[in-house]
Amino acid sequence: MTRQPQARATQRRSALLAAAVEVLTEGGFAALTHRAVAQRACLPLAATTYYFASRDELLAEAFGHLVEREVAHLRAIGLAGLVDDLAADERSRQLGLWELYVLAGRDPALQAIARRWSEACAEIAAEHLALPPGDPRARLLYAAVSYLWLEHAVIGLPLDDMRTLMELAVKNASRPE
Repeated sequence: MTRQPQARATQRRSALLAAAVEVLTEGGFAALTHRAVAQRACLPLAATTYYFASRDELLAEAFGHLVEREVAHLRAIGLAGLVDDLAADERSRQLGLWELYVLAGRDPALQAIARRWSEACAEIAAEHLALPPGDPRARLLYAAVSYLWLEHAVIGLPLDDMRTLMELAVKNASRPE
């Protein structure tokens, strides 16, 4: 018989995961330690090692949680709302997300999570363009938007420039094949 986790245990684990996401988005990969997460969650250090056996496990679960949250948010605002959303967003959160995405290139455990993010974003792009799932134009639009988003986060691409380039990318991706 499998036991259901106790409510307190579930709450503690959730608090640690939320704290890990905050630490990642504020300080990036290097800032993520069991100690930093425990402090952020206001829980003892032993709690992090109890629920997450290693830093890699904590990182993977936090990245997965962050990706799911980002995808849900992007679905809610749509591509059209992305630029305005970035204007109100903290740069450190954007950098944390992209840092993890790039880190996935070297870490097979994170690659499946990064792939889920990419595939979901391509689906959102297809919905935005009213294209069938898997249409390569949606992937092209997602790639263009992602690169512009990354340029905004890394080098400070002005949002007006980003908006103009995104409109051009949507226009070109909307053309019939």
